[in-house]
Amino acid sequence: MGNKFIKLTTALAVLIMPLVTNGASLIDIYEDALINDPRLKEAYANKQAIIESKPQALSWLLPKLTASGVFSDTDTDGNSTFQRRIFDPITGDLLAVTTDNAQFVQKTDSFQWEVTLQQSIIDAGAWMTLKKANKIVAQAEVDYLSAEQDLMVRVCNAYFDVLAAQDTLESEQAARTAIEKQLDQARKRYEVGLIAITDVQEAQAAFDQSIASEISAKRSLATTKELLREITDSYPEELQKPNTNMPLIMPNPQSENEWVNTALQQNLNLLSAQVGTEIGRNEVNIQKSGHYPTLGLQASKRDMDNNSLRSDSGSPFSPADTENISEGIGLQLNIPIYSGGQTSSRVRQAVAQHRAAKEKLERIARETTRKARDAYLGIISGIATVKALEQSVKSSTTALQATEAGYEVGTRTTVDVLDARRRLYSAQTNLAISKYDYLKNIIRLKQAAGTLSREDLTQINNWLQ
Repeated sequence: MGNKFIKLTTALAVLIMPLVTNGASLIDIYEDALINDPRLKEAYANKQAIIESKPQALSWLLPKLTASGVFSDTDTDGNSTFQRRIFDPITGDLLAVTTDNAQFVQKTDSFQWEVTLQQSIIDAGAWMTLKKANKIVAQAEVDYLSAEQDLMVRVCNAYFDVLAAQDTLESEQAARTAIEKQLDQARKRYEVGLIAITDVQEAQAAFDQSIASEISAKRSLATTKELLREITDSYPEELQKPNTNMPLIMPNPQSENEWVNTALQQNLNLLSAQVGTEIGRNEVNIQKSGHYPTLGLQASKRDMDNNSLRSDSGSPFSPADTENISEGIGLQLNIPIYSGGQTSSRVRQAVAQHRAAKEKLERIARETTRKARDAYLGIISGIATVKALEQSVKSSTTALQATEAGYEVGTRTTVDVLDARRRLYSAQTNLAISKYDYLKNIIRLKQAAGTLSREDLTQINNWLQ
């Protein structure tokens, strides 16, 4: 009996264990996003498409071999009309002119094939296009790495926004429950004549407001969960939260300018823009090459075989077979003289695009500087905010206890208790949100510096429970 009980208990434990989880961690959400995020998949597909520009550019410098063949079967029926002149054999005078008609039938089979080899020898535009393609591929690689970092940032923002919305909803629900109890007490005290009707009305107004705030918090939570689902294509039931003893670590190095300098050297969006200016410069040279001559080698071999049968005026068919074989090799020189102004127009267009690329580089450099400074200062102020709010929660808790004690003895009103309780819930919610903002600023600073990696997510994930 004892053994059966142990086996039954073990079986139940096995069935129940999968139902008991610690919630999805930040790394769990990130793993789902790597598989399901459409934006990252789009970036990967774009990278694969752009990579093909290099072999396409290289093809203009490699030999091209083409072959073609033509077969035809022709039947011809017709009449031949010709004049015949008769001369005197002695005097040589023209005696008569006669016209003869003859019918003929001709059948012809023709087969022709040709092989042509072309090789570029001098083509400045093709070499410049290959150089540009190499940089386009390099830019695509950088853009994909930037998309991967962007995914980490989006995952963290969505993850902690859901937690913040959950904390806000829990705070509103707790406030609504407490205010409801306060309303019941106010009604009972009013019934026995201990307080005025205004206290009941104020408690009722606070309760109605708490219901509206709770509805708004539920909507906000649903929205943040939907934003997270856009990335992972699933709704996590529960997310791990930061530990109560989560460390507050200062940025290393503790120098705002050093982080800015690192960002200006390694930020992926900035590196992509730098490559973009080089691509624009290459495009200008490519369009200018439209004025340059090109030289190419061309070799070909052609074989044409005709087999025909002809019959004139019902005579037997007589065959006539011909075969022509031609081989040739030569150089082809093309010198552009005037193309209707198209080449000059394209040069001006490329110059304008290059100028736009340089302005884009300057814009991204300024944005990178701003983001690096803002994230650095966000971490510094975030640490101070968390510490201040921790103290605020303690003082708000003490203030609520004192206010409730004063309410019991009649020195404080219902409004005082409601305000004290609201301040406590607000401080608790703000404390949780300040921790999330601190963690998000860590990720943003690493992204601005171009050093964000999976290890950074793992470090933050270790601070969750």
